[in-house]
Amino acid sequence: MLAGIWRELQYLMQHKWDLCMVTLAPALVILLFSAMFAQGKPEHLPIAIVDQDHSNLSRNISQFSRLNHSLQIETITPSMDEAERLLNQTKIWGYIHIPAGAEQRFVQAKDAEISIAYNQSYFSVGNSISSAMLLSTLQAMTDFSGHQYLENKIPYLDAPTPNIKISPLFNPGLNYEFYLEPYMIPAILHLLLCCCVAFSVGQELKFGTTQQWGNSPSRLRALVSKNLTYVLIFCAWTWAWMFWLIAVRGWFVQGSLWLILLAQFFFYSAYAFISSTVVLATRDLAKSFGFIAVYGGSSLSFAGVTLPLNNAPMFTKFWANIIPYTPYAKLQTEQWVIGSPISISLTPLIVLMIYCLFYVALAYVFLRKVLAEAST
Repeated sequence: MLAGIWRELQYLMQHKWDLCMVTLAPALVILLFSAMFAQGKPEHLPIAIVDQDHSNLSRNISQFSRLNHSLQIETITPSMDEAERLLNQTKIWGYIHIPAGAEQRFVQAKDAEISIAYNQSYFSVGNSISSAMLLSTLQAMTDFSGHQYLENKIPYLDAPTPNIKISPLFNPGLNYEFYLEPYMIPAILHLLLCCCVAFSVGQELKFGTTQQWGNSPSRLRALVSKNLTYVLIFCAWTWAWMFWLIAVRGWFVQGSLWLILLAQFFFYSAYAFISSTVVLATRDLAKSFGFIAVYGGSSLSFAGVTLPLNNAPMFTKFWANIIPYTPYAKLQTEQWVIGSPISISLTPLIVLMIYCLFYVALAYVFLRKVLAEAST
């Protein structure tokens, strides 16, 4: 095994482009996405306020919107046409429309007819800005009714009011660094891993060096050691990124760190042996890379972490259950974010182990077939 790993490391040192794929490429991916999500979530998103009422209520809404760090008032205008023009030019992401007579209708317990419009074509920005505008508007209306209108109209009354406590769990600030980055880095690195393993095995087939792998036990060890080299390299990159995210950025692990690290080893191993299986089965790198692009590239979308699978078609659910990324994402969420008991996360860990054993066996079957045909 050690001899096989050393042989693969020597291959990487002799082929600079292959070496870049396991050194510079992962480093650039980590640097890029760490920088992209370091700010947490978008702030100071430009909006407009269409103020046709010019009342204390509309001024209160403008004030509370300014106090919201997610928003930045680009303009206050009485013209709906101007707001629509700015929205179409993407100079603003939404607007709050306060029609004439809004305050008068509000104090009469009627519908104030205040409306909020926002650009939802950018999903994450749309969600952020809609929540911020709604919250600012509701806070302004509550403050106006309690401190500016009712306080001057009725005597002081110490009466209990109903309170509802809303507690977003695990990531209350919807911080993108903690929401997306822990899923995107493994998703991209495992795709790089698949490409590296596929090309390495493909080179062995191209130059016929698989004959140097010896008898059956030696062939299995050679196959495992070749895959293990890349698994350990990409695990090391993932652990370096986790050190940055946990020790430097402060996103500490709620559950078991060791279980996550163990799961990552089997996660990368599963995809490495899948790549070996495909290359040995097709003996065509172009077809192999095409399969890897579809199978590995779809992992993030089909794992249920960014797009829900609740009402997904049967094929989507089937695809989600045949990729190793799905049980890994489930385990990572349970241990890193939620802090679930280890017993709960043993099921996805066992599923990852099954993937590894299955594809090791399948890759070895195809390897024997390749060697048998080469010897005849």
